[in-house]
Amino acid sequence: MITLRLLDGVGRQIALHDVDDQNWRAVADVAPLDGQRRFVPALAARYLLLSLREGVWNSLAVCADDTVVGHVMWGRDEDGSYWIGGMLIDAAEQGKGVGRAAARTLMRWLADRTDCEVLRLSYDPDNTAAERLYASLGFRPVSTTEEDQGEVVAEVSGVVVRDSRW
Repeated sequence: MITLRLLDGVGRQIALHDVDDQNWRAVADVAPLDGQRRFVPALAARYLLLSLREGVWNSLAVCADDTVVGHVMWGRDEDGSYWIGGMLIDAAEQGKGVGRAAARTLMRWLADRTDCEVLRLSYDPDNTAAERLYASLGFRPVSTTEEDQGEVVAEVSGVVVRDSRW
C-alpha cells in the first residue's frame, strides 16, 4: 500500500494498492463520466490490459478507505524519467478530491526513488480539467508532438516534489 494519509473531500483516506486477485474486477469496472470518454477509455480494464501485455506500465488501484474508486499507472521510460498515466476516477467519485490525492501520493512515492529526477505525464490539450489539476500540482508543459498523438507532455522535477510540503 502506498499512502501519504491524505483525505478526500468527504474524509476518506486515499491510498494506492497493487492490483491483485481481490480487487482487479473492481478496478476493471471503474468508468469515467460520459463526457470524458474522448480523453480516456470507457473502462479502466483497458489500462489493466496495457499493464499486463506491454510490460511498460504498472497499474495501481486507487482506494478511498477500502473501496476501489479509481485506477492510475506508472512507468519508467528509457531515458530514466518516471511517468504517471492512465488515471481514471470513477464517475460517482469525481469532484471529491480523490484524483488530486491519488496524484499527489503517486508523485511523492515516485519522487522518493533515488533515481527519480523528473516526473512526466501527458494529457489531451482539450482536457482542461486534467490541465488544471496537473498545473496545480506543479507540472509544466514541455512539448506537444505527433509522437505523443497530439497530447501535451508536462513534467515536474523529482527534487521539487521531494522538497514540497504538501
